Amino acid sequence: MKKILLSTFALMLMMTAGYAQKKTPLSPGIKLENLDPSVSPHVDFYQYACGGWMKNHPLTGEYSRFGSFDMLAENNRKQLRGLIEGLAAKPAAKGTVAQKIGDIYSLAMDSTKLNADGYKPIKNELQRIAQIKTVADILKLAPELVLSGLDPYFSIYVGADPMNSSLNLVQTYQSGISLGQRDYYLENDANTKDIRDKYKAHIVKMFELVGFTSSDAQKNMEDVLRIETRLATAAYDKVKLRDPHANYNKMTVADLQKLVPEIDWAAYLNSLGLKNIKDISVSQKESLTEVGKVLTTEPISAHIAYLQWKLIDDAASYMSDNIYAQNFDFYGKTLSGKKEQSPRWKRAVSTVDGILGEAVGQMYVKKYFPAAAKERMLKLVHNLQVTLGERINALPWMGDSTKVKANEKLKAFYVKIGYPDKWRDYTALDINKDSYYANIQRANKFEHTYRFAKADKPVDKTEWQMTPQTVNAYYDPSTNEICFPAGILQYPFFDMKADDAFNYGAIGVVIGHEMTHGFDDQGRQFDKEGNLKDWWTAEDGKKFELRAKVMSDFFDSIYVAPGVHGNGKFTLGENIADHGGLQISYQAFKKATALSPLKKEKGFTPEQRFFLAYSNVWAGNVRPEEILKRTKSDPHSLGKWRVNGALPQISAWYSAFGIKAGDPMFVPVEKRVSIW
Repeated sequence: MKKILLSTFALMLMMTAGYAQKKTPLSPGIKLENLDPSVSPHVDFYQYACGGWMKNHPLTGEYSRFGSFDMLAENNRKQLRGLIEGLAAKPAAKGTVAQKIGDIYSLAMDSTKLNADGYKPIKNELQRIAQIKTVADILKLAPELVLSGLDPYFSIYVGADPMNSSLNLVQTYQSGISLGQRDYYLENDANTKDIRDKYKAHIVKMFELVGFTSSDAQKNMEDVLRIETRLATAAYDKVKLRDPHANYNKMTVADLQKLVPEIDWAAYLNSLGLKNIKDISVSQKESLTEVGKVLTTEPISAHIAYLQWKLIDDAASYMSDNIYAQNFDFYGKTLSGKKEQSPRWKRAVSTVDGILGEAVGQMYVKKYFPAAAKERMLKLVHNLQVTLGERINALPWMGDSTKVKANEKLKAFYVKIGYPDKWRDYTALDINKDSYYANIQRANKFEHTYRFAKADKPVDKTEWQMTPQTVNAYYDPSTNEICFPAGILQYPFFDMKADDAFNYGAIGVVIGHEMTHGFDDQGRQFDKEGNLKDWWTAEDGKKFELRAKVMSDFFDSIYVAPGVHGNGKFTLGENIADHGGLQISYQAFKKATALSPLKKEKGFTPEQRFFLAYSNVWAGNVRPEEILKRTKSDPHSLGKWRVNGALPQISAWYSAFGIKAGDPMFVPVEKRVSIW
């Protein structure tokens, strides 16, 4: 149910802007070098607004996609490197956060030790898996593998009960396929078949690198692919996974035992630390029942190969350079089109950030996040909430009773800005100098233990799902919260020296995007308390669906690559959120500048600069392989279509740039999206 979305954060508001104007004139924010004036905005607005940026920032070998958003993340990563290396360079007392951060970073950077160890960190576990004799042995070992970070067959997690959002519920989720998306196993177009063939070769090579003969590696690959294909075939597709009702099947553990009798569920859950659990939600029943059949119909030798593969695949990024290189060759080069690995320090920083995120975040906000920003951000969010409320009240297609409920939900948004009020405690996390991967396993067990301990307990709404240094944001329907971490409070999302046209166009739209997620095709199904409950009249619900279909049909018609269409149903939630964010923030911008209109700057009106600022957030280059990968796996449209697909639905954009009938970017009024 959780939705993590590229988005939003910053610092401003009419109050903020007004105060700043007394101190010093504000800049227009727009950088002319980002534009490509050789292309008409009437023909290709994305190229017009972002072509200069794309020319000046060609893809380097380590990236399959690099945009202005990624450039901000790169800057944050360098800042984190300074903080982390400062701790790694000094001795620290055992058990302190400084020792844990320093040691895990040093292990990640120690190529000599990594190469000397080779695959030794997983050798004993490979042998242990090889000793499996029965299905009972599999089910005894599987929970241990789950706790160490693997996802064999299916996943288990603890999260808010969609029907009772105040209480945490144990839930299952389809998993167990190393390619992530079922389409890679089932589709037969030339590109997908090529990837599948290379995946087979990759599995063979990886088995050989950890000591298996070529013939054994070949047989293991065939077993792995057969089991993963069975799991993929039973899995829901990416569109069905977006239906919260279809993915909610709460039942007693006793009923689950009847549904999937091949697994002793009380023993399995108990081994995970989930003791005395009475209820569980089986998110995808068909997938889990197939797991039961796989367990009892596949030979034990095939299960051994599958579990060994899951271990090898999970550990590959934390072992010797030759193993890492083969892993990168498939997941980096084949799937995404990357040309070279990221520097070791970047990978090391990412690992530390993933394991001790809030500890690193505490240092980050202390050094890089201005204290005044949090209060100013709250005011900006409030300003946009008011505007969204005004738009809801003015909707001609929505009835009064639904408007009342929508406003109640809007006012109930739980807003998180910058960083949490209470920080994570990492005392129970043990970091030693034995091996890099052993620490990854301990960190995974620490995290699982932490999350599983929440089962059947009240939801803690103060807890954050992102670290403060993350360049991202999210809306969570189960808690009805919008969260804007400190890490995104920078250009191109926000510029303290820029005027309202720029800041409303950039950060304002992204904040509006997150708010709109509460009312997109998924979010609208949850009430103000975060419960999966229909608060719409039947008539209004049908009207929404008809309007949303205009959006999905439009994006279905887009060619993202030769012969490849976009998936309008898969990206519907994000596209609705972009649409709402633009509408809300533009209205708020006009209201904020009504008494003191902005002037034309650098040859652009304030209205034009609003849309250019929005577009520049999504400037970027992307490899053909990554386009195909994201079309299968990413619910966000590609950056180009977050501009060229979103702006033609906005009437104010037509007025700002004089787009007229006959222009390639023109969409007739009767065919435009009109929701929020």
